[in-house]
Amino acid sequence: MKLLFICSRNKWRSLTAEKILDRYNGYEVKSAGTEEGARIKVTEGLIGWADTIFVMEKKHARRLQDKFSAKVRTRPIICLDIPDDYKFMDEELIEILKSRVSEYLEVPE
Repeated sequence: MKLLFICSRNKWRSLTAEKILDRYNGYEVKSAGTEEGARIKVTEGLIGWADTIFVMEKKHARRLQDKFSAKVRTRPIICLDIPDDYKFMDEELIEILKSRVSEYLEVPE
């Protein structure tokens, strides 16, 4: 299963999600950001690659729908509702990510 995690700048939240979930068997994981200065900027190709898209905030889903409406229509977009309050690999962020994602996917302990 191919998972795409989206936040604003792809430096903290979505990159942390990519790093922690990519090590689980059965998942291919990438991450990107919606803003101009993003480490890796979301593209139509990334949207097309993903089976499921996780966004950190509702604004990220809106941005994807505005820019890639035809592509995202055929992909589930799940909002994890995680504010931009954490640094890369923050322990609390990791726990929140695992908890929220486990509502939709199997996440090993």
